[in-house]
Amino acid sequence: MRVELSGVSKGRRGVALPETTAAFASGRASLVVAETEQRPTVLGLIASGRMRPDSGSVTIDGEADAGALRRRVALIDAPDVSDPAPNVALAGVIAEELMFAGLRSDPISARRWLHQHGVRGLSRVPIADVVPAVRLRLLLELAVLRPGVDAIVLVSPDRHGGDPRSWWALAGEFAARGLAVLVISGEASAALLAATPKTSRPRPDRLRLRAGAPLARGARR
Repeated sequence: MRVELSGVSKGRRGVALPETTAAFASGRASLVVAETEQRPTVLGLIASGRMRPDSGSVTIDGEADAGALRRRVALIDAPDVSDPAPNVALAGVIAEELMFAGLRSDPISARRWLHQHGVRGLSRVPIADVVPAVRLRLLLELAVLRPGVDAIVLVSPDRHGGDPRSWWALAGEFAARGLAVLVISGEASAALLAATPKTSRPRPDRLRLRAGAPLARGARR
């Protein structure tokens, strides 16, 4: 599958999201920059078919089909939208996500799932206290359990701290499974990844740092 965002924006004069162009496709990890507190989530909502842009277009395999986007694209860890409540124990987060995937979601099933992924000892730890690399891997693994999911949009993984190359490598791993992966990050992380030697970058490797306005300096007036 291929999802294309062409000149999408949100809000009067693009205040919520300046005009932005990006694309992501099966078997590739793509990166797009969005800064300020709200814009990464707005862009993630648009890219996953959960919000209509005020201008521009979003297509999936060449068609404007928001319903198909919502069914096939998982929105991961978007602040105030799809991120887990910070004080919920990891086992509780796992149980809820297993339920969304249509799987057994009782406490025993949640602990068994954690054990299968080598982190059963974290079952009672609040999700906010789980190290970024483990948090993101578990959320991604849970998302792809949902029936029909062919793509993932990961929002602002850099807000949790850690080395951006860690979550970018993770994005590459999931792309290698055949998923279409879009990561939305800040300028600093994008610059670090762009400066990393190609031989050290995860494969597949597609950095897409395109936007119609300098997000860090606010919308044009």
